[in-house]
Order: sequence, then C-alpha cells, then structure tokens
Amino acid sequence: MKKDKPKYKLIIDAAVVVIAENGYHHAQVSKIAKQAGVADGTIYLYFKNKEDILISLFEEKMGQFVQKIRNKMSGTDDAVDQLKVLVESHFQMLADDHHLAIVTQLELRQSNKDIRMRINKVLKEYLVLIDDVLQRGVDSGSLSEDLDIRLARQMVFGTIDEVATSWVISDQKYSITELSPGVHRLLVKGLCK
Repeated sequence: MKKDKPKYKLIIDAAVVVIAENGYHHAQVSKIAKQAGVADGTIYLYFKNKEDILISLFEEKMGQFVQKIRNKMSGTDDAVDQLKVLVESHFQMLADDHHLAIVTQLELRQSNKDIRMRINKVLKEYLVLIDDVLQRGVDSGSLSEDLDIRLARQMVFGTIDEVATSWVISDQKYSITELSPGVHRLLVKGLCK
C-alpha cells in the first residue's frame, strides 16, 4: 500500500511545510517535491494532483490525531476528564507543528467546495469522537441529562477551532497550550448540570 511507503510520508510532511509557507494556491507540486527530496514525477506515483495531496495530508494527520486522542482517553471513563484530554491534545498538536496549524486552520478553509466536502468526511471521525465523549457524560450523569449532543458537539468543536484559528492568525505569539485549562473549564460549565 502506498501509504506505508517512506516517500509517501516524506511527501505529506513536505506538503504541510510548503502549503503553510506559500499558501495552497501557490504551493507548486515541484516545490513539494523539492522539500521532500524527490523528483517531481515521484509525487504522481502517490498522488493524482495537488488537491489529492491536500486531502491526503489531512486524512493522514487527522487519522493519527484521532487515534492518539483515543489512546490517551482510554485511561479514563470520565467524560469531563476525556474532554480535558481532547482540548489539551488538540492544542498540543497545533503547538507541536506550526506548519500543520496554518494548513488546518487557514489553508484548508480557502480551498474549493469539493475539497471542503472531502475534508468534512475526514473530520467526521473527530466529530464522532466528541459525540462519544458527550454521550458518555450524559449516560454517566457527569453532563446535563437534557444535553443536545449535536448542539454541544458544535459548541465544543467550534470553541476549540476558534481559539486555534485566533492563535494562528496572531502568528502564534502566545502559548495555545496554556489556554487549555480555561477552555476546558468554560466548556464543562456550559455542559454540566
């Protein structure tokens, strides 16, 4: 499978850097190839076009991210604690890779409708994870029993996403990870009885 090959991962990582530094529309495949240290033609052994690279990098990074969060959450059944893991992990992932932060928070949103639709499909796994945490909290009684899961998911994701976008737009001049406790506290106050 192509995704298991080292050059695939090199190209994905190179694409994150090139897209972050040049913007999606100015990120040429030749620049991605140069950053990855591969020939231009090698890119097309793994990807159909630049759009396919963008979608693939989001699939790859988001898939890894969701799996990491699930692994970290496996240590507790408490929804409030799991929500804390979710917020901390989301902010830490962006803090650890400022290029990825720019791509996910800015560049993906400027893409065409078809790309945004494909990205929404990838994002669904993350949203299901949030739904699972919220439902667990309702079932255990740690979150309000009349909680509208769909609306609460939008609130949780929207809050995390807006804080992250503001941080990226400000050129990451402050620590996003230091905001985790406050964001978690605000979310929990809004979700609990």
